[in-house]
Amino acid sequence: MTGLGSGYLSPQGAHWDGQGVNFALFSAHAEKVELCLFSADGRQELQRLVLPELTNQVWHGYLPGAGPGTVYAYRVYGPYQPQLGHRFNHHKLLLDPYARQLIGNFQWSDLHYGYQRESADTDLSFDARDNSAFMPKCVVVEDRAVEVSRCNRVPKAETIIYEAHVKGFTYRHPSVPPAQRGTFRGMGHAQVVSYLKALGITSLELQPVQGFISEHFLVEKGLSNYWGYNTLTFFAPHQAYLHGNDIAEFRQMVDSLHDAGIEVILDVVYNHTAEGGRLGPTLSFKGIDNYSYYRLQSEDKRFYINDTGCGNTLNVAHPQVVKMVMDSLRYWAGTMGVDGFRFDLAPTLGREHYGFDNGNGFFDALNQDPALDSTKFIAEPWDIGPGGYQLGNFPPGWCEWNDRYRDTIRRFWRGDAGILPEFARRIHGSSDIFEHSGRRPSASINFITSHDGFTLNDLVSYRDRHNEMNLEDNRDGHSENHSDNYGVEGPTLIAEINEIRQRQCKNLLATLLISQGTPMLLAGDESGRTLLGNNNAYCQDNSLNWLDWRHDTEESRNLLAFTRRLIALKKAWPELNQDSYIHEQMKPYDPAIRWFNPSGELMENNHWSQHHLKTVGYLLEVFNREEERWRIFFTIFHAGDTPVDFILPVRENVNTWHILFDTALADGLVESASTPVHKHFMVSPYSTVMFNADSGMVNLVEGSLL
Repeated sequence: MTGLGSGYLSPQGAHWDGQGVNFALFSAHAEKVELCLFSADGRQELQRLVLPELTNQVWHGYLPGAGPGTVYAYRVYGPYQPQLGHRFNHHKLLLDPYARQLIGNFQWSDLHYGYQRESADTDLSFDARDNSAFMPKCVVVEDRAVEVSRCNRVPKAETIIYEAHVKGFTYRHPSVPPAQRGTFRGMGHAQVVSYLKALGITSLELQPVQGFISEHFLVEKGLSNYWGYNTLTFFAPHQAYLHGNDIAEFRQMVDSLHDAGIEVILDVVYNHTAEGGRLGPTLSFKGIDNYSYYRLQSEDKRFYINDTGCGNTLNVAHPQVVKMVMDSLRYWAGTMGVDGFRFDLAPTLGREHYGFDNGNGFFDALNQDPALDSTKFIAEPWDIGPGGYQLGNFPPGWCEWNDRYRDTIRRFWRGDAGILPEFARRIHGSSDIFEHSGRRPSASINFITSHDGFTLNDLVSYRDRHNEMNLEDNRDGHSENHSDNYGVEGPTLIAEINEIRQRQCKNLLATLLISQGTPMLLAGDESGRTLLGNNNAYCQDNSLNWLDWRHDTEESRNLLAFTRRLIALKKAWPELNQDSYIHEQMKPYDPAIRWFNPSGELMENNHWSQHHLKTVGYLLEVFNREEERWRIFFTIFHAGDTPVDFILPVRENVNTWHILFDTALADGLVESASTPVHKHFMVSPYSTVMFNADSGMVNLVEGSLL
């Protein structure tokens, strides 16, 4: 391996053809690119070779005799003119944006910065020191022709998402071998997969698994970026999640989940990178072509547009950046076999120079790509940039995290006044937000909790955030959580308070799984997980975030059993998951939603305007055409602190209401109780009761009709 041939400009990255490796790197403004070759462990630089060809702004060269396992990185030459947007510094070793695998650990050092940090805090100086000793290196991998073993794609209307963290979910699992805990191997372990299958979820959404690093300021505090929203490379799996540094472990995890019928959705961060703003390090994109890869301020290109709050914003309006993101998505969906993506700070990806545009080039590229045709796309529909709140404005086919659902359901169960009309709209599937673009209820990702904020247990145990461990004087995280503690802040031995908290957890879970739309659960909520009031635990890689699998309290076991049976009920009766919005009945057999007050009357305008009304009945009627009979469900939501005498509605040909669950009961479960029609039902404080008027009962454990 002494010289480079001309090679090809496509595909970008490092690709082995059986005889050698082709290297291709985009840089519109570089003057020279050096390929640096290293020993197998990445510690010793062996050779530097200049990429000989430049075609369409892609530098490329072919190394005969090289193959999988070749360790490499780049040095890129060009002007260091931050005020013009150029930050080339060939003294800094740079990672290939297309690298499939990394070797060696990243270590923070002042040598990573392209400027002299000690020179009056300015980036106009130039640092000529080499950083390679503290950088991971790229590894050439074999491009295997893989037949994607996709699990049977779950229809959107039947999807139940479970958000989890690879390390946090597996690190203390007693059945996972210690060496595999916190890794993809651990996530794909038979006992972990068995737990998810028994819970009943259909889709596992993993927090970021693309290679990431911790910010310098966190490391200096002895903390780390545990969540992973600080991407270093968009193709390589995060090294710490690999048990044996073999990227095939990720695919093996996916296959294990697919075999159990569970989809895999990745939380991806294409809005910014780990290189930060003008005073951040030079690790890859910044040194390859800062002007092209990032959005810069027009008046002074030293400064970055910061729509993400993370220091920089990836320039997805640039065609080569769009290509890189699309190539990354195709790689994870194709070679790695994943079923969907949740896009962090998604408005950033749809923002042109004039603002957000749901018909922009990136969305068009996604929607026309046949390789991604059946892939689920989920938006976090907000960022901190101008016009950054875009809930309901993403293109057809997209789903969106619905924070209005989250806040409304929280406020209703907290007992806030005047919430009932909004509560009904959210239960209905948020048609006021999504239907205008022709989307269906499944477009609304309904959630009560997520990784960002309180857990379910903490939502009913704390009024205020308690983020002191984050070492930011408790100023970080959301200040308004729509939470309550019911008399004591944090854990208590007062039985009455604990009973209310347990009941409220069940109310929130029941509401989530009854609502029209796509439910999303946060890992651990089904068993009462707590973060001790920390609502921004992004930097806590410790037992605070690692899931406790003991389930050693009666409350934990009851909540887990209740959650499993709620999911089984939802899956047993597909009528509960309507894939179209239900409005006024136009035909005799159209499905119907009706709302009742405690007097058994249909809700009228004057009822909805009763500011302090905290109780409503939700009737869902769906005609089963195969069985030629109606399926009728009635749910009472009561957020008041005193009992309510509720008159059940009278329906034609209905003789008996069967109680499916009552959250006021110790475990919330009812096997075979029934209440005659139009009789008074005493609803306990803070409770949800669901009835079925069909003659068939459901075995909630197995999820099948008896």
